[in-house]
Amino acid sequence: MPRALLARYAARIERPDLRLSQSEELTPNRIKIEILSGLTVALALVPEAVAFAFVAGVHPLVGLYAAFMVGLITAVIGGRPGMISGATGALAVVMVALVAEHGVEYLFATVILMGLLQVFAGIMHWGKFIRLVPHPVMLGFVNGLAIVIFLAQLTQFKNPDNTEQWLTGLPLISMLGLVGLTMVVIWGMPKLTKAIPAPLAGIGLVAGIVIAFGIDVPTVGDLASIKGGLPSFHLPFGQGEGIYPPALLAPFNLDTLWIILPYAVILAAIGLIESLLTLNLVGEMTGHRGGASQECIAQGTANVVTGFFGGMGGCAMIGQSMINVKSGGRTRIAGIAAAVFLLLFIVAASSWIEMIPLAALVGVMFMVVIGTFAWNSLTILRRVPKTDAFVILLVTAVTVYEDLAVAVVVGVIVSALAYAWNAAARIHAVTRDEDGAKVYDVEGPLFFGSADGFVELFDVKSDPDLVVIEFARSRVVDQSALQAIEAVALKYEAAGKKIQLRHLSRDCHKLLKKAGHLMVDSDDDPDYEVAADYSVQTGILGSH
Repeated sequence: MPRALLARYAARIERPDLRLSQSEELTPNRIKIEILSGLTVALALVPEAVAFAFVAGVHPLVGLYAAFMVGLITAVIGGRPGMISGATGALAVVMVALVAEHGVEYLFATVILMGLLQVFAGIMHWGKFIRLVPHPVMLGFVNGLAIVIFLAQLTQFKNPDNTEQWLTGLPLISMLGLVGLTMVVIWGMPKLTKAIPAPLAGIGLVAGIVIAFGIDVPTVGDLASIKGGLPSFHLPFGQGEGIYPPALLAPFNLDTLWIILPYAVILAAIGLIESLLTLNLVGEMTGHRGGASQECIAQGTANVVTGFFGGMGGCAMIGQSMINVKSGGRTRIAGIAAAVFLLLFIVAASSWIEMIPLAALVGVMFMVVIGTFAWNSLTILRRVPKTDAFVILLVTAVTVYEDLAVAVVVGVIVSALAYAWNAAARIHAVTRDEDGAKVYDVEGPLFFGSADGFVELFDVKSDPDLVVIEFARSRVVDQSALQAIEAVALKYEAAGKKIQLRHLSRDCHKLLKKAGHLMVDSDDDPDYEVAADYSVQTGILGSH
């Protein structure tokens, strides 16, 4: 028995697609595009990783190491070539409370557990449930995330020496001018040549102008120094101080588990939701579907490794993924190159990268915002059903004011309730006489939402002694439906009358037979070539 169970489980395991490219031929020109795209992404990753590290309350290198390791591992074994992963703000806002109360070593332990949960979700193929996310929720997710990215860039317009003050006067004018110049270059460059990714050209041109003319604007170095060494293996469990004193190591016991488990579950859920939604979005843009379960395993593996190497963990980054796709990145090479370049920045080129003006990177991200926001959603709000329009606006607002995971869950729940309400309103019946019996032709699904309406369809006092309920255009879905059928049967039974069920589909027949409602054990023909009438056994579910 165990061997048969293992064999059946093994048959469910899909072989991961680890090809460098799903469709693009790896010519020298293609490889050049991928490497340059990776370089562009790496430059944009630096301030993001540093900023999210500050949000989480950890050292900048904790964010940079996470961006390198998560980005590299997911690029190599992820479910969608072209996606970029790293430290993200959605995870950082959850981590800040844990770090503040227990220290960064507990964060590393949490990231390891988070990764294990994500690997388990991938093995169990739970990634497929992302298909349940309706399109209005996807639109709200994209719009909300675009707004979040935009708002995150506004902090770069603050005085580096006093983050409570906004830039004014000449520094503000210089900043706005350089941001605008970057955006113009990114917009116009593809019209002239596609030999160099437009975002990279914008960053290079603006950085050259700032350095050549000595323009005094905030640079990457004003955020924090990114200089560091190679990440080294670190066990966050034990006694004494960790790698970032005075933070203490996390004891390896149940007390630590109960502290980190709630954070790990929330982080795993947020990470997978953002990653799988980004997977679908990038798939739509590139015309290729990705492997949801493979992506779950890749994200989990990356976070487990990151936790053991002093990183804050991460997930897919929609902003950087959009930069990669817009720059021509279509293979795993771009993601790998981005991670390698990022490590080179940390180890060998920190002084150069710290000279890059933040205005150039802000301009790149503003163009990402413009390209990410679903502008057509503004015009279709008046054309789609009011419920869908409400869901788009709701998910957008919750994404901005709360977080992505809550927004998606809220959007799915509202969409599901709206569907249930509409489906419940569709149930009705047409009556006809047949050989002295009254036949109720029921139309619409019978489930929890329509159960009360179903019971109200029948006129027990006026009906003859035999009533037939025709289910050719209906389906018995759940326990509430069974309860409703029994309630109707009890009413007719109390009146000394009899009901029969006809034209049950095979799944309905199986559900009713399992519950014990069918008194005659025979097969109903799902093609309706034979009409088998079933009497109903009452007293099964205790209806009143």
